[in-house]
Amino acid sequence: MSPAPAASEPAPVRAGRGRDDACPGALRLHQADDGALARVRVPGGLLSADQALALARAAEELGDGALETTSRGNVQLRGLAGDAGAELAARLGAVGLLPSLPHDRVRNIVASPLAGLDGPGPALRDWVHQLDALLCASDVARQLSGRFLFALDDGRGDVASLDADVTLIARTAGHGVEDGRDGHGGGHGEDGRQGGAAPGALLRLGRADWCAEVPHGPRAALAVAEAFVALADGAWRVREADPDGAALAGRLGLERRPLPESTGARPVVGTFAGAGAGAGADAGAGAGPGGLVVGLRFGRASARQWRALASAGDELRVTPWRSVVLPGAGAGLLPELAALGLRTDPASPWERATACTGAPGCAKSLADVRADAAAALDLPPTVPPPAGPPGAARPALPVHWSGCARRCGHPVGHWVDVLATGPTGYRITDSQLPDGATEVTTQQMAAAVAAARRTT
Repeated sequence: MSPAPAASEPAPVRAGRGRDDACPGALRLHQADDGALARVRVPGGLLSADQALALARAAEELGDGALETTSRGNVQLRGLAGDAGAELAARLGAVGLLPSLPHDRVRNIVASPLAGLDGPGPALRDWVHQLDALLCASDVARQLSGRFLFALDDGRGDVASLDADVTLIARTAGHGVEDGRDGHGGGHGEDGRQGGAAPGALLRLGRADWCAEVPHGPRAALAVAEAFVALADGAWRVREADPDGAALAGRLGLERRPLPESTGARPVVGTFAGAGAGAGADAGAGAGPGGLVVGLRFGRASARQWRALASAGDELRVTPWRSVVLPGAGAGLLPELAALGLRTDPASPWERATACTGAPGCAKSLADVRADAAAALDLPPTVPPPAGPPGAARPALPVHWSGCARRCGHPVGHWVDVLATGPTGYRITDSQLPDGATEVTTQQMAAAVAAARRTT
């Protein structure tokens, strides 16, 4: 299928919202019921082990001792004191997580987390670093909202389905965006360029049903962002100001072409192999080392869990799906990580299950949805899988628990909506069958959710 996101409802077209974007950052803290919240941008989800350990120390010494990952591959710290901002900023700056104070909230870049690790396709590290450098060097980019999103896709279609404002897709598996180097060499210039020929890319604007070929992906992405600032008139997202991308295409002289087909497959927890391992594959062609994908329950990890992830190698990659990729890590590490409460079983009901913060962290929530959801997900299954030949069972639908009608963090596409109606009650609805709601108590919820997730 095409990498177009299947949004549950069309976005309204509005010239401006009439209020400032209150999206939190590392410098602009959000005051929640459980203390201040900081959102640390992690472009491409790329964290060195030292950076990950610095975040764990900050969570323990300044916050509530845990870290959260977001649907954009960023990391949040909660329970901060109101005056912790300056100390947190100093710690983040010391490890390279805050390269530009004015651009703190606009460095929203997701990238295919398995790029360069599981096959001969292109790695994306240079694209991530180049785009981040370009954003931080642009005065115009400072005016983007904290919700404006860039997606860099290696061609598999995983992050191309995330409803980004600007999506870059590697042209083919044979057109790499790196030359086999680790991305730290080569000498980036002031505009983020690297020596050698610039790679091409396919560029998509918001939810447009077309793309355009561009000679240099990161520079084209910045050009779109700067053109959007001139066009937006207060809008936060491309889909609001230019739903079909026609206005931006006209400003930038883009020539339309069809979107490529892609599977949109996302990383699955457990092990993954690197293509060509032990077969004499050319490392310069992008043969990857394989590794592990490890999930976090509701995207939240204790400092102890986070340290265990950071100790698995030199790097970890935060995904937009509440999981972390550990490049080069072996399967022998899985039992230790599972014993710590991390998700390692792809058949677990926890897979593709998400929840908002809920009570007591959010005053608007009608219930402690994470506790209720965890209790439901941990119960032994009572609904048998659908009948069919071996290996033909379909994966369970995504499910999201919400404490109020805002449904913060819900998936797009087809999913099961579990909405709190009070401290002990929930309404369960299939997103594609909104008239078929089922009212349940917390005691009835586990079986009802399991059944709803198997209605495909």
